[in-house]
Order: sequence, then C-alpha cells, then structure tokens
Amino acid sequence: DTIEFTGPLHATIVKQGCLKKPRKNTLAYKAILVGRDAADFSIAKGNTVIIPPTRQGFINVEFTIRFLHPAEAVLILISNKVDGIDGATLTFSLKSVVKNIEPLGMIKCRSPCYEL
Repeated sequence: DTIEFTGPLHATIVKQGCLKKPRKNTLAYKAILVGRDAADFSIAKGNTVIIPPTRQGFINVEFTIRFLHPAEAVLILISNKVDGIDGATLTFSLKSVVKNIEPLGMIKCRSPCYEL
C-alpha cells in the first residue's frame, strides 16, 4: 500500500494509519522508517503501536514538504510477541506530492530601473 502526503510546499501533513485485528490477543508493532528520504518523515508518539484485544491501534506519520522533488520512504511495522502471538510484518510506501507553491511572504520595494 502507498500513503501519499499531498499538499503545498512547506506544509506539514499528518497521516493516520489504523491497524485492526479480530483476535483476542494483544499485538505490538515496532515502526521503522527506511529509504532515501526517511529522515524527513517522523512517527508521532514513539515508534511502538499496541493493539489491544479485538480493538484497533493507530499510528501517525508526519511529513513536512521541504522540496519540490517527491520524497520517498518505507514504513515497516514489525510485530513484537505479546501473549505469545506474532503478527505479520507490514510495509507501506510513503510518497510526497507538491500540489502548489504558496509564497511565505512578499516584499514590496521601489527602485529605479535605469540610472545615468
């Protein structure tokens, strides 16, 4: 699966992933970011996601669009044994898309166009 971070240049975008499980055991995942632009992405509230029995867990990934070129990374969720149960390793592709460029500010100045 691909998670796309779309917005204007310099915007900070947060995407929330929902992990569901039907079993009656607790699962825990360790989140790791790898890839060319992995340092530009961050995981809010630490890199561990715990999913209680028959419930769901959430993971928030944050990215600030700093460049015009698309950023790419991979989010890997590795299961840690809890209650003797292992979950499957999950991977998500992370990509950014710049939709528009808005100026951070404007400066007005007056200057002669030509001087002798």
